[in-house]
This record gives sequence, structure tokens and C-alpha cells, in this order.
Amino acid sequence: MKISIFSAFKSRNYRLYFSGQSVSLLGTWMQKTAVSWVIYSQTHSKFMLGLSLFASLFPSFLFSFIGGVMSDRYDRFKLLLLTQVASMVQAILLSVMVFLGYYSVWGIIGLSAVLGIINAFDVPARQSLVYDMVDDKADLPNALALNSSMVNLSRLIGPGIAGLVLEKFGDTVCFGANAISFIAVIGSLLMMRLPEAAAKKHDKNIAAELREGFAYIQNTPTIKFILLMLASVSLFVLPFSTLIPVYAKDIFKGTASTFGVIDSVIGLGAFGGGIFLASLQAGTDLKKILAINTLVFGIGLIVFSHMHSYPVALLFGAITGFGMMSQITIGNTIIQTTASPDMRGRVISYYAMAFFGMQPLGGLLVGSVSQKIGVPDTVMAEGMVALLLGVIHFRFLLQSRLKKEAAERLLQQQQPLEAIS
Repeated sequence: MKISIFSAFKSRNYRLYFSGQSVSLLGTWMQKTAVSWVIYSQTHSKFMLGLSLFASLFPSFLFSFIGGVMSDRYDRFKLLLLTQVASMVQAILLSVMVFLGYYSVWGIIGLSAVLGIINAFDVPARQSLVYDMVDDKADLPNALALNSSMVNLSRLIGPGIAGLVLEKFGDTVCFGANAISFIAVIGSLLMMRLPEAAAKKHDKNIAAELREGFAYIQNTPTIKFILLMLASVSLFVLPFSTLIPVYAKDIFKGTASTFGVIDSVIGLGAFGGGIFLASLQAGTDLKKILAINTLVFGIGLIVFSHMHSYPVALLFGAITGFGMMSQITIGNTIIQTTASPDMRGRVISYYAMAFFGMQPLGGLLVGSVSQKIGVPDTVMAEGMVALLLGVIHFRFLLQSRLKKEAAERLLQQQQPLEAIS
């Protein structure tokens, strides 16, 4: 059975969610681009770029466990609405600080850390709620792939707009646009018609529920492997993005617009990858697609790392984005379709931990290593790690297939014996 690229849009709640998030994410990427550019322009420090990523993501790692338990315990819709309002307040405070001329790099990093804490509660609630927004659960993989396309389309458009706005109007407008964009997502949430959340009994404390979630992951090999892979990619490979301002400013001798173009091209590749996933037939082996795209990710990074031709670098930046997108989207899809409903929030919190926790640590690692061996060699090394992880993934798939075939043979051998007895 072939699923339409937009089959998830049959669900009214998902259509509302998609439209509101599309606007909000555009503002989010404008703000991310402005933060990176302002910090690098003021400090000229690659380490500070890594530190800014650390500040925005590491708090999510620290609090994601609690966010996952809250998502399983309480009304996910109300929790999501609360986190969106809190994110809007954070964006307003950042806009006011910059507008009043308080150009404190540490102030920007501090507010980025606040957003990281908010995201620790936002991600488990939002990702879990997507399941409830889709009427036909067969459309869930399509909905998650469209989600990824939405994120990456905003990444494609947002940094490009941000680069132009930074040059023409200044950073205050970038930050202000993000604050205003939250009106769309909050409005779309209020227009939804979701079933009333059932009251849940809380017989266990938070620590006990966290241990229960960890034990569940330990006993579910597929989820466990996907989380370990995502953690490895987030630690060693995904932080390449923190070095993009260096390519724009120092290697290609460009401006804020150059940074926006490179980031947008990477987003274009990721958007194409999302559309590719959304068009897959039901029953496609997503684990194999993930392994292949990890290799694509590595090859794209290796070629991009030492490419001095700007147009060719943009081409391989797009290829890098295509492979990168699968790391998060397919992993999320496999987890959402594998985890039991009562464990989904906690499992997604571990998923968020693997992404938000490892990537900022990787940002610090990559920032430090690039100071020693240079940015191109650092990015090339990241690409080589991606290739290694892709090979490991194929080995896991082969071992899983052999175990499954052995189990089937054993079952076939037992059936005649049971018939005789």
C-alpha cells in the first residue's frame, strides 16, 4: 500500500499543528542564526560558538528525564501549551535585551540556557502529542517525516532571511520576529479538538518511573540501539554545524549572508531528505535507510570539509543535510512506532537526552579540537566517524537478521516434534 506524501494532513489537528509550527520554526531558525553570528562577530572564538550550543542544549539533557515523566503523567496538550508560552517569553526577553543595547554575550548564552530548560519539557510533550493528533495511526510515519520536512524547510528559509535581515535591519529584528512567531503556534494549539486526557494515577515517584523507563529501553533492543546510535552521532558528528560560521567568514571570506546561504543549503538537503521519507511506501525498512543515509552523511562531510570551491561546497553541504536528516527523523519514527503508549514520553525523553545531551558536549569537543588541528580536518574527522557508525549499523542489521532466521529455524524444528508428541 502506498501512502500519499501528505496523507497525515487528513487529520485536522495535525494540519493545525503543522501550520502553526511552520511559522514558529521559521522564527526559531532566524534567532539561532542571529545568536551564532552575534557571538562569533563579538568574540571571534570558535570555542564560544561551541559554548553557545552547549548552553542551549545541555540544560535539556539535565531536565529531559523529568520532562519525559511529566509527559507520561500529565496532560501533554496543556504541558505543550505552557512550554510554548514560556518560549515566547524567553524570545521577548532576548529581543528587549538586544534592543536596549545590552550586548552581553553571557546574557545571550544565559537566555539560551533558559530555552534549553524549557525544551526539556517541550520535546517529550510535543513529540508524544503528534501520535494523538493523527487520526489514522498508519499515517504516523508520514506525519513525522512531514515534521522533519517542516523543520528543515524552516532551516532552509530561516537562516537565509536572517542573513539578509542582519545586514539590512540588525539583530533586534531577527530576535523580535521569533517572539512574534509564537503567536501562530499558540493559536493553532488553542484551535485543536483533542480528546480529554484521561486522569492518571501516580502510584510511583518520579525516580521509580525513570528507572522503569530505563529498564524498558534495556529490554527493547531496537530502541536501545537507535538511542546509542543517535547519542554517538550527536556527540561526534552533528556538532559540525557549530563550525559553519568559520567556513562562511574565514574560509570563503564571506559575510552574514554567506553564513545564511550555507546553512540554508544544508537545510535544503535535509528538506529533500524529509520529502523522500514522506514518500516511502508503508513497510519500508527504515533501519536500512538510516544506515545508508549515515554513510551519505559521512561522505558529504568529508568532501565538504576541504572543498575550497564555494559552489561545489554548497552541493556537498546539501548532500550532508540529506544524510543528517535521517539521524533524527527515522530514529524518532522507529521509537514512536515501537514504544508502548504508557512509556512513550519517557522513551522520547531518553531520545531527547541522546540528542540534546551529547550534541552540546560534542560542540565543546569540536570547538576545542578545531583550535588544535584546524576546522577542515575536524570536519573531515567527523565525517569519518559517521562512516564508521554506518558500518556498525549495517553489522547490527545483519546480526539481527541472522538471529531472526535462527529463531525461525528453531521454531520450524520444534513444530514437527510437538506434532509427534
